[in-house]
Parts: sequence; structure tokens; C-alpha cells
Amino acid sequence: MRQHLHPSSWARFLFGPASRGDYSAPVIHKHDEFETASEAELAGFEVETDAHGHHYAVRKEDLPKEQV
Repeated sequence: MRQHLHPSSWARFLFGPASRGDYSAPVIHKHDEFETASEAELAGFEVETDAHGHHYAVRKEDLPKEQV
């Protein structure tokens, strides 16, 4: 009888378990080109909160001028 596996089970079977780092270790900032590009990209967003407490990002260019 052939066993049917969930796609994530196949991935685990083929590649092994996910590598999980030390959660208590601090984040290491390399200050490389990728990090600089990410910071520049994220600088164009503003975090907003709705009446229900949900957070979401809005591009600063899409905000009304008085909120920027």
C-alpha cells in the first residue's frame, strides 16, 4: 500500500528537518549592502493601527500630506 504524504512531509523527507538556530542568540547586523537596501526599502513605509488594534504598513507616498 502506497502512503500519501503531505507536501511538507515530503520536503522534510527529502531535505531533512528545518534548521532552527538559537532563539536566545542576539540578531547579528552585518551592515552589508543587503541590510542597507532593506533599511532604505522599509523607510518608505509607515506602520498604522486600525480601531481593532491590527497593525499594517502603508507607503508614505499614499498617506495624506498632513500625516507624513
